[in-house]
Amino acid sequence: MTTSVQTTSRSRLMLNKVPEVTVYFWIIKILCTTVGESFADYINETLGFGLTNTTLVFSAALIAVMVVQFRLNRYVPSVYWLAVVLISVVGTLLTDNLTDAQGVPLWESSTAFAVLLAVVFGIWYARERTLSIHSIVTIPREAFYWLTVLVTFALGTAVGDWTLELTGWSPGASITLPLGLILAVLVAWKIGAGPVLSLWLAYILTRPLGANIGDYLASPRADGGLGLGTRGTSVLFLGTILAVVVYLTVTDKDRTEIARPNQA
Repeated sequence: MTTSVQTTSRSRLMLNKVPEVTVYFWIIKILCTTVGESFADYINETLGFGLTNTTLVFSAALIAVMVVQFRLNRYVPSVYWLAVVLISVVGTLLTDNLTDAQGVPLWESSTAFAVLLAVVFGIWYARERTLSIHSIVTIPREAFYWLTVLVTFALGTAVGDWTLELTGWSPGASITLPLGLILAVLVAWKIGAGPVLSLWLAYILTRPLGANIGDYLASPRADGGLGLGTRGTSVLFLGTILAVVVYLTVTDKDRTEIARPNQA
């Protein structure tokens, strides 16, 4: 009984830890996925840091930011989106390690991450009776949320790379498939599909979309890209993310709840 009362009290002290799903949410999400692809490639390949060292560094950074995120009792744009940027890099590196270091075929990693995602969703729903991101007001729900986000990034990376492997499309053409699927999800939602299912499908699909946009911008012109390179692409998108996050911090346009003065 004491534990239940403590949990309820703790839940009431926490505001929703996830932003409102607006156009800003999707813009930053796609920007983060692009950074996850380009920044990981820049550190790993261009700087020659190596896949293992890159994974260790970004995993340590993600853990540090997550400690801060979990200690907060409300949504703070700068911390939340820094966590998303880092988790996008780590999710990308998980798939890259399986593919490049362990030689696991992309179809196998895609299947494994899809099963893992279904398991996480199943346990989350069995425990909390909701998968809504508008109810992230307890530590267990937040833990499920971030684990789901990590798996969706890894799954999106694997499925996106597998699709490119199967089709052999150029960087520019590869953008059309995930974009078309996202538009199909949008249409389905508009005509009555479940909002929770629609959101998570779109969340998964923005990963290959962002990665393909990053490849298109970074790839040499001779290969069908714009030739910005991984460093130029990373700087461009990180700067844009920073600008949008500063705007949201000032305006509160993506906050689902406004704290009262006594809710520190």
